Amino acid sequence: MQWETVIGLEIHAQLSTQSKIFSGSATTFGAEPNTQASLVDLGMPGTLPVLNAEAVRMACKFGLAIDAEIAEKNVFARKNYFYPDLPKGYQTSQMDHPIVGKGFLDITLEDGTTRRIGITRAHLEEDAGKSLHEDFHGMSGIDLNRAGTPLLEIVSEPDIRSAKEAVAYVKAMHSLVRYLGICDGNMAEGSLRCDCNVSVRPKGQAEFGTRAEIKNVNSFRFIEKAINHEVQRQIELIEDGGKVVQETRLYDPNKDETRSMRSKEEANDYRYFPCPDLLPVVIEQSFLDDIRASLPELPVQKRERFQREFGLSAYDADVLAASRELADYFEQVNATCGDAKLSANWAMGELSSLLNKDGLEIDQSPVSAAQLGGMIVRIKDDTISGKIAKMVFEAMASGEGSADEIIEKKGLKQVTDSGAIEAMLDEVLAANAEQVEQYRASDEAKRGKMFGFFVGQAMKASKGKANPGQVNQLLKRKLEG
Repeated sequence: MQWETVIGLEIHAQLSTQSKIFSGSATTFGAEPNTQASLVDLGMPGTLPVLNAEAVRMACKFGLAIDAEIAEKNVFARKNYFYPDLPKGYQTSQMDHPIVGKGFLDITLEDGTTRRIGITRAHLEEDAGKSLHEDFHGMSGIDLNRAGTPLLEIVSEPDIRSAKEAVAYVKAMHSLVRYLGICDGNMAEGSLRCDCNVSVRPKGQAEFGTRAEIKNVNSFRFIEKAINHEVQRQIELIEDGGKVVQETRLYDPNKDETRSMRSKEEANDYRYFPCPDLLPVVIEQSFLDDIRASLPELPVQKRERFQREFGLSAYDADVLAASRELADYFEQVNATCGDAKLSANWAMGELSSLLNKDGLEIDQSPVSAAQLGGMIVRIKDDTISGKIAKMVFEAMASGEGSADEIIEKKGLKQVTDSGAIEAMLDEVLAANAEQVEQYRASDEAKRGKMFGFFVGQAMKASKGKANPGQVNQLLKRKLEG
């Protein structure tokens, strides 16, 4: 039997506000446990929440970016459950009246095709605290610093059909919230987390299968691996005569498997009711108009402009536009050197490799956009070859100065004097007289392979400084003359 996978994702994006959603407590990551939890966060008697206006603004900004309906009136509710890291005994969230309604996000797949994924809703809520199970000798510790941190929970339609599509969707969402400046997207710190709702059904069946929810997956790689494992588990279970039960599961990356956590609750299990301490939030059109006017160029728009304005391939434009910081860097390099293709190649190649190797973000790059652009200018005017450029780039990364300073100091200027190159080639051919005879006696196919040998010898003799184009042209003339 052929099976179809059906996936819906719930992404929890921690909003980049300076304070919590209902109190003035800080939201800084990594503070000492329980040093950023106020009486409001702890739900102490007599305390009242005050809604953070910036969290509302960020939610609306997101809603406009996905072309969603923004609710003129939205209401906070209490989601009741008991857990050690939930000090109030309920989570303040939104249920029947979320701030953001239906929208969509377009994703690009590995083969270059695009798909539109529907978004059901996005609502504001407060985060819970964190239970710590290490170093407490059989007990658990509770850190309430995170309690009350503002979250935007983004719920997709069940439109995703594979683990790779799921990763593409999360990457697109990660890019979008960073472009908007509403979430730093740091998955390692829990700023962006994903719950994966996974089910399978026979190919062609309209009715959905029973879904299992994989809770709090926090990396692109683990999202793909967790979904693939869960799909395989469900198919094998059904084909062996069993039934999938609706439940919440956890993904164990060490064992590459999902395991049962608890039975999946329904909305009525949480006894939602409107929060009596918070008034309904009314969104005025003028508020939305101001936000709309402040929206940046979004990833899809930037990708299209890069192709249209700079003639970049869809792949190059997609890679560069995925990160606002990388896109800005690329545009600064191009503004300096006036060559979009070379700027894209160096930004996606040598620069990205350097940053990955050293674990750096683009804004920590030891090579500035102006420096890289200046170096590309020297490639274009034949001062240095592409091979020498890599040496110059490494020197710039080590803090040895600009491209011009390094070229001058190390004597790396490319040899473009035809007479000097011809003299050097004559020496190379004289030293390899036997190979020259073989070349001239060979057919075209063999000559092609042997020609590379002579080019290599010539570049070696010039220590990489001879202009490759001139070397190829003059060498061909001498060998065939």
